[in-house]
Amino acid sequence: MLASRMLISTLKEAPNDAKIQSHILLIRGGFIKNEVAGVYNYLPLGVRVLNKIEKVIREEMDKSGSIEILCSAIQPKELWEESGRWSKYGDELFRFKDRHQREFCLGPTHEEVFTSIVRDVVKSKSSLPLNLYQIQTKYRDEARPRFGLMRSREFIMKDAYSFDVDQEGLEKSYQLMFDTYTNIFTRFGLHFKPVLADTGAIGGNGSHQFMALSDIGESDIVYCDDCGYAADVEKAETLDIKNNENVELKDKELFNVGDAKSIEEMEKVYNRPRTEMIKSVLYKNREDGKLYLCLVRGDREVNEIKLVNHIGIPEAFLTFGNDDDIKKINSVLGYIGPVGQDIEVLVDYEVANMKNAICGANIDKMNYINVNFKKDFDGTVLDLRKAVEGDLCPCCKKPLKMRR
Repeated sequence: MLASRMLISTLKEAPNDAKIQSHILLIRGGFIKNEVAGVYNYLPLGVRVLNKIEKVIREEMDKSGSIEILCSAIQPKELWEESGRWSKYGDELFRFKDRHQREFCLGPTHEEVFTSIVRDVVKSKSSLPLNLYQIQTKYRDEARPRFGLMRSREFIMKDAYSFDVDQEGLEKSYQLMFDTYTNIFTRFGLHFKPVLADTGAIGGNGSHQFMALSDIGESDIVYCDDCGYAADVEKAETLDIKNNENVELKDKELFNVGDAKSIEEMEKVYNRPRTEMIKSVLYKNREDGKLYLCLVRGDREVNEIKLVNHIGIPEAFLTFGNDDDIKKINSVLGYIGPVGQDIEVLVDYEVANMKNAICGANIDKMNYINVNFKKDFDGTVLDLRKAVEGDLCPCCKKPLKMRR
């Protein structure tokens, strides 16, 4: 092909919506062309790159013994109802009806379809183990498509699904794919880490994500250079450390804080650090309306993935409590606290270990000081906070590092 006959569309300036270097280069270099938000067309140069990427992936997957197939992107509602995910997957699922009013979705992933194929086609366990894969377009109705191809509504995925006779076989298949993915990303020259991750809407009880380290990444990971532990912050475990066992417990007292509501304002009022304060966050399951009061230390954030996993609901069902919900628990915005509550209270390990802490008193402009778990309030204790850099590794107790 002569260069003069190639379709190459370069730009002097990047579009205003191109914010990161990779997106700018792909647009200006004529690799991709935007159609609408989150949807791109691949031009000849982009297709050449895609083909080279797919070639590496196919070589490593075929070497592992996996078998390539190609499934339709159109999936019937019945399969998703059978797995229980039609109502649970959330707003990202593209749903539509055909002319006969039968409901379908555009596949964001293909667990249901692959399982259906194997169920119908494989007649004997002698055919197992079996690992099927495809390279195919996926569709997800992203709320905020951005960063070019990194978060788009339509993208190309290599997905593979293994089927085994028993748990031992599953573990062998898992390790084989772990090694295969390592080979693929190594051949691409990526700086990556395999990290423990939450399984999300896909389900299951074990998962690794291969994370490419990048300053413009959208996820945070914590890792330990000493023992090799690494996890997405949504999955990262935090330790239950007891270091003030001998502190004398005082009686709680009401304290008027004036107009102070935020943690920053409370620090000035009390002249005490936020590590001595309890942050109370009200959540609601919007499916059944049940309320949950989550307690973390004042300098921490609630890990909502750990929360939904604990209470057993999809992430899409979780929302913050509104003004009406705050009234239901007889509290006031800015002064919510656990004392006297009869809804489910979930207490992070750190809060359970705090002594003589500060928390909201559920009265306007009033807080409690010298509040203690079990003495003044109760609840279910669990790992509820987001891990941050400097937390101790759950394996070797050395300080964790964080990267995007």
